[in-house]
Amino acid sequence: MAGGDSAVAGDATQAPLRLVRDVVRISGAGFSGAFKRDCTDLSRRVALLAHLIEEIRDLKGDLRPFDASTSSSSTSSCLSDLTVALQAAKRLLSAASNLDSEISSDVAFKKISFQFQCVTWKLEKALGNLPYNHLDISEEVQEQVELVRAQLRRATERYGGPLNSTILTRALSLPLEKEIDLLQSGRRVIGSLHVENIGNIDHEVSAKVDSVPKGIGSIGPSAEQLIHESERPRDSSASSGVCLPNDDAGRGINSASKSLEENKNPGSPMIPDDFLCPISLELMRDPVIVATGQTYERSYIQRWIDCGNASCPKTQQKLENLTLTPNYVLRSLITQWCTKHNIEQPMTLTNGRIKKSDGSFRDVSRDIAAIEALVRKLSSQSIEENRAAVAEIRSLSKRSTDNRILIAEAGAIPVLVNLLITEDSLTQEHAVTSILNLSIYENNKGLIMLAGAIPSIVQVLRAGSMEARENAAATLFSLSLADENKIIIGASGAIPALVELLQNGSTRGKKDAATALFNLCIYQGNKGRAVRAGIIAALLNMLTDLTSCMVDEALTILSVLASHPEAKAAIVKASTIPVLIDLMRTGLPRNKENAAAILLSLCKRENENLACISRLGAVIPLTELAKSGTERAKRKATSLLEHLQKLQPL
Repeated sequence: MAGGDSAVAGDATQAPLRLVRDVVRISGAGFSGAFKRDCTDLSRRVALLAHLIEEIRDLKGDLRPFDASTSSSSTSSCLSDLTVALQAAKRLLSAASNLDSEISSDVAFKKISFQFQCVTWKLEKALGNLPYNHLDISEEVQEQVELVRAQLRRATERYGGPLNSTILTRALSLPLEKEIDLLQSGRRVIGSLHVENIGNIDHEVSAKVDSVPKGIGSIGPSAEQLIHESERPRDSSASSGVCLPNDDAGRGINSASKSLEENKNPGSPMIPDDFLCPISLELMRDPVIVATGQTYERSYIQRWIDCGNASCPKTQQKLENLTLTPNYVLRSLITQWCTKHNIEQPMTLTNGRIKKSDGSFRDVSRDIAAIEALVRKLSSQSIEENRAAVAEIRSLSKRSTDNRILIAEAGAIPVLVNLLITEDSLTQEHAVTSILNLSIYENNKGLIMLAGAIPSIVQVLRAGSMEARENAAATLFSLSLADENKIIIGASGAIPALVELLQNGSTRGKKDAATALFNLCIYQGNKGRAVRAGIIAALLNMLTDLTSCMVDEALTILSVLASHPEAKAAIVKASTIPVLIDLMRTGLPRNKENAAAILLSLCKRENENLACISRLGAVIPLTELAKSGTERAKRKATSLLEHLQKLQPL
């Protein structure tokens, strides 16, 4: 029975949901040791599964019975597999985070590495077996699951690839202490990699850092524009100009209003596997070939060798020699791919020279010396010297990507994060703006997150000067371009502070807050947080305030929120439906389009809302929109009219 399946699914979710929450609690204490990065990455991926399990738990009576041929993939069976993997993940995180790298044996490291291989492989398979169509999982949650599965697949390859199911079952079920027996029985495992050799294993895309993907940046300035706007004169004319001149506004808002399907998929083109370093899984800057014929990023394979390893990380074959031969053909292909997809190829800093994407070098040794001297002054006991140094860092970080690389390499990021809590307001403004500027370079985002910057940025957002708050919001937007950062930022308390800025900030502050909130709310788990922070009332005020210049932003955010059950209820309760119908009558074409899209989301499976829009006279503007609106508006209006026609006999 459908209801019986629902009850079974609900009961079966208790254990995996509890395990996910246990993992989140474990990760809250932080990880240390050689497997710090592995533990952090695994815990983030597990945390992403909470909303999937909650949606399965909350299913009521609309489950369809499985076909007999698919009985082996029943909901309970799939959830049982997922529970086994989550139990193993929890045990592994506890063991790996407590591993002392100084006293632990090589066997212990291999044991832990093998467990990471088992857990990542099992998690990916368990997620792949879930019957998503049968369970009617929302589009947003399915996107998050696909992200996790892609990250797990890549992590599995790094740990050594797919496993024999018998070995896997034993490895996941036995206590960790007994796994040494498995290793000694002849099972080949990849040697452990210290955190310094791993890099960011879930870096999914290498986006062009000076421009924001379509859909995300569409309701506000691009990431590069955020820098230049942050440096504008602070006068009233500049402030009012943030209402976005027609050329910028038209370009940005139009792209935002095109299709929420595009908005919900903010990633850059998937990087070909051959372009990714097998160790770091990042786009290679300086690919080199080792003796086995495998290609790696030079810096990662060099560190691997420097740690005393004499084998190929991917094949485990012994390296006959340690020569690293530049792979010019692959580097050329990567450069062509980056150019074709408008992606800024990372540059390499080596021996005081920056290697450009075309292979040429620029001597930056003098720049390095000057920047290192500036960074030392950031730690000065003199407030005036601090302020002058951070002001110069801010100016340098605005000018070029080269400077952003050099400043980060000089170790400025942790020091700048410390300056975010200074009592000197001007120093604080310079520090948060410097971090904003540095974050535009993709590789610096991870360094900023590792420096623990988010809590301090949120504090600036709450209590800093208006300029500091504006740039704190812009920084959160820039950092949230990475999917996993959306989760961390959302859990940090940033969303209530952003909603407060959206309500009471300067014009520019409201724009920055709207841009950050839009991007954060792409992640399903942040939608409820935004609703509870009062975002619906703020957005409704923006829709009805003719002087706000923020109707486009409000509609775009609402269109992302409207599919969320809690948001849907709040939107209806706030009497937003009449406002949306009025916008379909009188708004600009893009306003009409988004208003129709929001109404369609509100009315799906909600006959009461359908009846409401019918009573309020939505049929006439919907009919006009279905005939003369944009292509997307026509689709949304036509779909709504079909729903209304089905409602009539009722």
